[in-house]
Amino acid sequence: MNTISPRVLLVRGMLAGLLAGVAAFLVAYLLGESQVDAAIAIEEAGSHDHGDAEAAPVSRALQATAGLGTGTLLYGIALGGIAALVYCYALGRIGRFGPRTTAALVAGGLFVTVNLVPFLKYPANPPAVGDPDTVVRRTTLFILMIALSVLLASIALIVGRRLAPRLGNWNASIVASLAFVVAIGIAYAALPGINEVPADFPAALIWKFRLSSLGIQVALWSAFGLAFGFLAERALVPAAAPKEAVQPAS
Repeated sequence: MNTISPRVLLVRGMLAGLLAGVAAFLVAYLLGESQVDAAIAIEEAGSHDHGDAEAAPVSRALQATAGLGTGTLLYGIALGGIAALVYCYALGRIGRFGPRTTAALVAGGLFVTVNLVPFLKYPANPPAVGDPDTVVRRTTLFILMIALSVLLASIALIVGRRLAPRLGNWNASIVASLAFVVAIGIAYAALPGINEVPADFPAALIWKFRLSSLGIQVALWSAFGLAFGFLAERALVPAAAPKEAVQPAS
């Protein structure tokens, strides 16, 4: 492989993040927006019952198209740049994997630590769910869960590398993974839970909204892993030199 500047991989990571943002937008628009509309309808019905309905400053159609698209694209570009920097560190340090396999492992690891683990403790809720007075507390706990997940995953990775010479790569990976799961379980038990779903709110709507929210992240990281793996390989692996034509002997 070629020795290449991290700047090249950073640019390609942001480009892959842009493509991943497009994939996330399509999933969010096709699967998530209908659940958001249903939740907003329930919220507006409750507001009409209490006579305190207010006009939204931005139309719902603009939120679901330009607003959603802008948000997902910027989100994808930012995460793509961060993931590219993680890739620069991980390449050659987590095993003898090629550029594409390393990109897939980095994308999968970031999905688990940044999205899946915090989601299982504090899942996403649709509009009309949650007390407005606790939004700061809920946001703080969610960010804290992300920080703990990333920190514990980093420690597990270091432990796995330290144990590899004695236990072998496979056994060391199993031990590190089990240690990560146990540590996350302790964090789940230590952090307070949040349950502000109204008793009369449709459970099926919450379930579908949470599945679509998780599906958006799956689409984002899957698209990023595929796109960045291709772009990174093009940058890191030199193209095969063309073979010279062999002249027949006279």
